[in-house]
Amino acid sequence: MDNKYTLRNFLEIPYDELEELNLKARDNNKDPEKTLAERKIYLEKEKRIKAITLCFTDIEGRFHMLDYDKKFLLASLDNLTFDGSSIRGFTVQSESDLRLRVDWGSFTWLPSDIFGAGKVIMFANVMTRDRQQYSSDFRGLLQEYTDKLMSKDGMSANISAEIEGFILEGTNAEQTFDENKGFNLISTGGYFHSLPMDKLRQFIDASAEAQRAMGFQNEKDHPEVAPSQFEMNFSYRSAIAACDQIQLYKLVCRQVANKMGLTASFLPKPIMGINGSGMHTNLSLAKSKKNLFYDRTGKESLSPIAWDFISRLLNHAPEICLVLNSSVNAYRRLDPHFEAPNQIKVSPVDRGSMIRIPVGNERSARIEVRSVAPDSNPYLLIYTLLKTGLKGQKLQRDSEKRERLRFLPGTINEALRLFKASDFVSDILGEENKEKFALFKQLVADRSPKELGTKIKTSEIIYHHEVTNQALWNTF
Repeated sequence: MDNKYTLRNFLEIPYDELEELNLKARDNNKDPEKTLAERKIYLEKEKRIKAITLCFTDIEGRFHMLDYDKKFLLASLDNLTFDGSSIRGFTVQSESDLRLRVDWGSFTWLPSDIFGAGKVIMFANVMTRDRQQYSSDFRGLLQEYTDKLMSKDGMSANISAEIEGFILEGTNAEQTFDENKGFNLISTGGYFHSLPMDKLRQFIDASAEAQRAMGFQNEKDHPEVAPSQFEMNFSYRSAIAACDQIQLYKLVCRQVANKMGLTASFLPKPIMGINGSGMHTNLSLAKSKKNLFYDRTGKESLSPIAWDFISRLLNHAPEICLVLNSSVNAYRRLDPHFEAPNQIKVSPVDRGSMIRIPVGNERSARIEVRSVAPDSNPYLLIYTLLKTGLKGQKLQRDSEKRERLRFLPGTINEALRLFKASDFVSDILGEENKEKFALFKQLVADRSPKELGTKIKTSEIIYHHEVTNQALWNTF
C-alpha cells in the first residue's frame, strides 16, 4: 500500500544553497548578541531540524561530539552539563560535572549526505560548575587571549592550515593496525598524478565539495607527494574559526572515507620510506585591517614585527616542539630524507627549515610554520605559537661567530624532557596544563620503544590519541 504521507521530513539542503547559507552566516556573526537572537529564532521556526551537534576538544586535540535534541537545547542553554571525568585530560572523578557554553557564531549547516538529514553543528567552550572558563579547554583559552589582543592592542591573528593526510584501504585501518602487515594504500600515484575517477580523486572531490558547502572557501585540492596522500587548502580565517575548521576538515575527511569503505588517516608518518603528512600553519597579525607582517622595504618583504615574531619562535622551538609534534609517530616525520622541516631556522626557499617565508604582498605576507604535525591540538598549537611569538625571548645571535645549525628533537622522549624542564612553557600554558599534557604524552611514550627504528610499531598507532578507544587502552 502506498503511503500518502512522508513519515520523516528532516532538513536536507542542496550544496549550492548550503554554501550560500554558511557564507552568509559567517559574514553576519560579528555581533554575538544579535547572532544568538537570530539563531534561536531560526531554530524555533525550522521544524525540520531534529538535532544539534555540539563539539569540543580535549587537551590532546581529540574531537568530541554530542547530539542534543533541538527543543531540549533551547530550553537548557544555561545548564548544558556533561561528565568531564570521562574525558581524558579533563576533570578527575571527584569533580566530574562540567558545562558547555555554545559559541553561536560557529553555527554551520551540514551536508545531509555526509552527516545525515536534519542536523546542524556548533562548537562549545568548556566551563566549570560555576560557569568560569575551564582551565584545560584551549578553545576557550585561545578565544579569551585573542579577544584580549583585540581589546588591548587592536590586534588580530589570521590563520590558515595546509592539512595533509593519507587514504588507507578498509575502515578502521588504524584501530586494527598490525606492524607485520602495515597499511594498504589505495593509490600508487604521486603529486598531481591521480586519475580523475580513481578512488583517491573521488575521495578528494567528495570531501572538497562538502567543505565548500560548509563555507570553507577552498582554494585548491590535490593528491600530495606520497602515494595515496591528499591535501585540501582553504582560505584564511580568524584564529578560532581556523582551528574549528581544522577539526571539521578532519571530521569531513574521515566521514567521507568511511562511507567509501576507506580510512582517512592523519598520522604524521603511517608508512616508512615515503613522505609523511604535515600541517603547515600560515600565520600573520593585523591591526585596523593592515597586515602587520608586511613591509615592502623589509628583508623578504617582512616587517620588524614579523622578524621579532620569528626570532622568538626559533628561540623557544625545542621546548614547544611537543605541542607542535605531540605523538610518538610525529617524530618519524622529522626525517631529513623526506623534505622534513626539522632545522631550527627560517628560509624563503629551504623546505627543511622549521619556518618558511612564502612569497607575499601587502595582503598575503605571512610566515609558514612547517614543523607542525596534523595530529596536533589546533587550539593549543595556535595559543602556543601566538604567545611564544609575542611574549617569548628573541634569539640572541653572535654576529662574530658562525651560527651552529640546530635541530628539533628527534624523539618524543627528547621533546618531553625539554618541555618539562621549560619555565617558559609553564609561564604560557600554566603549570597545571603543562603537567597534564606531559603526563598524557609520557603515557603514550612509555607504551612505545624509546628507539624508533625503521619499522612502524603497533603501539605508536593503536595508543595514538586520535586512534585509541577505551577497549584498546584496557588491553595494556
